[in-house]
Amino acid sequence: MVPWLGPEDPFPNVERALGADSGAPGLLAASADLLPSRLVDAYRHGIFPWYSDGQPVLWWSPDPRMILRPDEFKVSPSLKKTLKRVLRDSAWEIRVDANFAAVMRACANAPRRGQRGTWITTEVIDAYSTLHRIGDAHSVEAWCDGECVGGLYGVSLGTMFFGESMFAAVTDASKIALAALVAHLRRHGVALIDCQQNTAHLASLGGHEIARKAFVAHVRATVDAPRIPWRFDKHVLADLVTGGGAPPVV
Repeated sequence: MVPWLGPEDPFPNVERALGADSGAPGLLAASADLLPSRLVDAYRHGIFPWYSDGQPVLWWSPDPRMILRPDEFKVSPSLKKTLKRVLRDSAWEIRVDANFAAVMRACANAPRRGQRGTWITTEVIDAYSTLHRIGDAHSVEAWCDGECVGGLYGVSLGTMFFGESMFAAVTDASKIALAALVAHLRRHGVALIDCQQNTAHLASLGGHEIARKAFVAHVRATVDAPRIPWRFDKHVLADLVTGGGAPPVV
């Protein structure tokens, strides 16, 4: 039985999450609240929320866990060509935290194959926006001709980044934002991006699954490290185009 968490109740050990033979593998607990303090505590333990309107807040820790190592990010020939174009075309920009809530809303409205509705509710946007204000959540945005055409957001604790969602209003815009994030994280020694669930899209970019035990161990070893800086622009993409490792952009 999935435990119900009161306002002061700690999360159960992730090993108590429902297994693969259940109807909801990875489901760990439920609660009525999505307080920012509980949200941060969840990430620190390898747990994330995922639920729909009308449901309680559902907390998950699946086994295995989908991750992307920045050093293993796959830049296909077509993506490399796109990144080169972005680097030389002044119409393209990468902005960081320019409009965090708008990125979340765009992710909420992005159509997804096989899904109806969104888990990015008003309550979720409010909670993550609070994390953004205290420096624990960030957006990476692809802009073209002064318009945000793609982006992503996630949670950054120490040297661990937890990816949440992406959107693209034009072809490859979310990949451009992800590539910029990957290049930035590589510069600052971030070894792993949490991708939560396995998708073919993430696998095509180098994502793969690891055991939950290994994932949680990595989270514990990294979330208390000093914060990495969150100021960079599109020039970090040169690292992926040339294979170099330029000094950090700060």
